[in-house]
Amino acid sequence: MAALNAKNGIAAGNEPDAPTATVADVPLGASAARHSGTVTVDLAEVTVRQLNAALHAEPAGSRTRYRVLNPAGEHALAAGIGAPLDVRIDGHAGYYAAGMNMRAAVEIHGNAGTGVAENMMSGRVHVRGDASQSAGATAHGGLLVIDGNAGARCGISLKGADIVVGGDAGHMSAFMAQAGRLVICGDAGDALGDSLYEARIYVRGRVASLGADCVEKEMRPEHRQELSELLTAAGRDDDPSAFRRYGSARTLYHFHVDNARAY
Repeated sequence: MAALNAKNGIAAGNEPDAPTATVADVPLGASAARHSGTVTVDLAEVTVRQLNAALHAEPAGSRTRYRVLNPAGEHALAAGIGAPLDVRIDGHAGYYAAGMNMRAAVEIHGNAGTGVAENMMSGRVHVRGDASQSAGATAHGGLLVIDGNAGARCGISLKGADIVVGGDAGHMSAFMAQAGRLVICGDAGDALGDSLYEARIYVRGRVASLGADCVEKEMRPEHRQELSELLTAAGRDDDPSAFRRYGSARTLYHFHVDNARAY
């Protein structure tokens, strides 16, 4: 195997993003070692592109465990994984960490930047710290857990995934959310659920204000059961009876002149 350039990490004469590479062929540098089924990758020595190439090269049924060291807020970490891998990132992640995830379990032991788990299709993404804005944007499936706070527009245009926020969520969370569930164990900012479709929102704390066409709804036994299952899946023990439920008033599905000011 050709020698790697320092930090750049690209083997001389190789294309940096060859899609047909196998795990063994992807140059991860001296720091990448496999112990008891775990691959340890040090991003102080290799690039994010090399890490993601290795993750993408894993076979569809692979359950290999990866541990990523020194992420240093790099962007697009562990993005586009299509196998049921187990990826642990030890440190803070930048923009779009675990974006487009499908089947993998990605755990970030730090904070995450804008768009964590954006367009996730399935699997699980767990942020042990705080998340910036647009967490879980457009996510179609899977579970996103944020132990800390989430920034503005958490769950924007949500399309079927579940999001559980242990702390507060910023303004316009669940904006235009179409399907899925958003659970906020702390407070919610202004314009919660603005232009909401059929996503369901559960909030334990205070709601600063509701967005257009979002209303508080009755918390029936089936909703408490649903919420209990979501909290359990997120590893939380909050009391479901302490939450309130919000959803669409369904007045903006079709244009009506009487509602013109709400559009």
